[in-house]
Amino acid sequence: MVIDGLTIEDYEALPGALAVNHELEEGKLVDVSGNTLGHNRIRDLLSRLLDFAAQRSSLGMVVTEQEFDFDGNAHAPDISLISQCDLPKRDRKKRVQRLIPKLAIEIASENDRVDRLMRKAVRYRSCGTQEVWLLLPETRQALHMTPSRQVLLNAGDRFEPESVPGVSLTIGEVLDLD
Repeated sequence: MVIDGLTIEDYEALPGALAVNHELEEGKLVDVSGNTLGHNRIRDLLSRLLDFAAQRSSLGMVVTEQEFDFDGNAHAPDISLISQCDLPKRDRKKRVQRLIPKLAIEIASENDRVDRLMRKAVRYRSCGTQEVWLLLPETRQALHMTPSRQVLLNAGDRFEPESVPGVSLTIGEVLDLD
């Protein structure tokens, strides 16, 4: 079944079984299934670490796989931080939140294409996400994007999200969480 020309509202109205493992990109449903156990473990352990730090400092709420409206595209970063000031904007009844996360982290899976992840990372930033991390387990690297810099980090470099002060691990340690 090919569906084209969808809006966020159309996507919201899709049955859960059709929307699951899909994102909305340029009006089309895009398959995003295929996370591996290693990917899921990195996501889950890192999200717990970030959520603990965010809660301790009243920075907001860390969520996983939550869809947001990025300029008419529904994307669900693997990990997101919703800032404290944006928490009142969330709508518990909507599949796609109409706010932009302060932090978005994508973890490349074996099935992901890096060019597609890069397009998403650039879209996140252009829509207002302050900080984006693209973790690349296969090469043991990470791309860190903020308003002031874009840098490729290696396994020995530090993972220190500006949005969640106090968290500091090497990229290698993050990617070894599985």
